[in-house]
Amino acid sequence: QVPLMESGGGSVQAGGSLRLSCVASGSTYSTNAMGWFRQAPGKEREGVAVIFTTAGWIFIADSAKGRFRISQDNAENTVYLQMNSLTPEDTAKYYCAAAISLYRTRWWDDKNFAYWGQGTQVTVSS
Repeated sequence: QVPLMESGGGSVQAGGSLRLSCVASGSTYSTNAMGWFRQAPGKEREGVAVIFTTAGWIFIADSAKGRFRISQDNAENTVYLQMNSLTPEDTAKYYCAAAISLYRTRWWDDKNFAYWGQGTQVTVSS
């Protein structure tokens, strides 16, 4: 098991920034990627950013490119999502997830992630 604990959500005005953190514990050695997904009310969950924790590959959704950055601190088993230039369209609950054997071509597919955090709410007002 790989428990995940997110933090850093909150409410900001459009144009503001937030940094989300996700601390992984347990059998982290069994995972090869961690990522952030989000789900807005009435919408499907979508992949925002993924980092392959050993290989270092990074994938960012088109909607987040140029504004969001994912990074990791391996010593702390922590993954971060730095979100800049936030817009109301970024309002959603953000989830951290960990995958056991994720393939690059399916980085965005939440079905490939075995472990999930409880989520943290991000609200952006105009």
